[in-house]
Amino acid sequence: MERRALLATLGASALLPAPALAQAFPSRPLRLLVTWPPGGTTDILARQLAPQLSARLGQPVVVENRGGASGAIGAAELARAPSDGHTFGMVTSTVISAALLSRTAYDPLRDLTPVLLLARVANILVVNPALPVRTVPELIALAKAQPGRLTFGSPGIGSAVHISGEMFKLAAGVDMLHAPYRGGGPALADVVAGHLLLMFGNASSTLPFVREGSLRAIAVTSAARAAYLPEVPAIAETLPGFAIDEWYGVLGPGGMPSAVAERLNAAFMDIVTQPAERARLLEGGAEVAGGTVEDFRRFMAEEIDKIGAVVRDARITAE
Repeated sequence: MERRALLATLGASALLPAPALAQAFPSRPLRLLVTWPPGGTTDILARQLAPQLSARLGQPVVVENRGGASGAIGAAELARAPSDGHTFGMVTSTVISAALLSRTAYDPLRDLTPVLLLARVANILVVNPALPVRTVPELIALAKAQPGRLTFGSPGIGSAVHISGEMFKLAAGVDMLHAPYRGGGPALADVVAGHLLLMFGNASSTLPFVREGSLRAIAVTSAARAAYLPEVPAIAETLPGFAIDEWYGVLGPGGMPSAVAERLNAAFMDIVTQPAERARLLEGGAEVAGGTVEDFRRFMAEEIDKIGAVVRDARITAE
């Protein structure tokens, strides 16, 4: 009798319409998995949003860090999590390149469920003030005059900063060397010190150095000029069609019910569209993106094609 009652209950829940499923979620504390170590921009953003998310969903939101392999370790763990929506993740654009380069196998669209594109962050092409260039055409001319002599740093192979540099090399037809570091902080420190001369740095971490004058901003990698650096041109003004951003997004495990994904999407959207939250993100170099679950799914498919082409054409390998 107990078994029949249990089966009847399960059968009835399977017949619940999508709105009822969304209203029943969440039924217990939520796990927000961050695919980067503590203290980084993604972790800080997740911990700032978690209390607001908890207030909107009526359950505690516990942030857990699963860093390593440019986000691949955390993304693979997220892909293995139960798909009921009680575990979801805060990721960056490296969720795409990590899937293409890492031995930790997962398919970004098959094994993960898009929830929301939270914000987009342009990379800033910065140079040490000692480098005698102030524009993208001047940098291209110098790189062509000294093939293989200019070196750009990044937080590691496959990072969005690395992908930006490789895309620039392909679009401009120049030969520059890539110097991968263990994190963006050490790479930026070496550009400031003059050990490296340039970098396509993440705006959130690079802006303070630009504002204090220790680095010179040459251009941004976004399709148009950034609201927080309106005087700095986009690379696309010299190389038409050039556009690549870093981004922050929310993903769930593959197979997450659409009603649950929509509920999470609505809760996050309600937070990031608040004027104070939008202004705080913009101050750090991030522009709120937003949109629907389906918008994010289409965006991720486009990113897979774009980044995959760079990985292939630049012959990027994990080692």
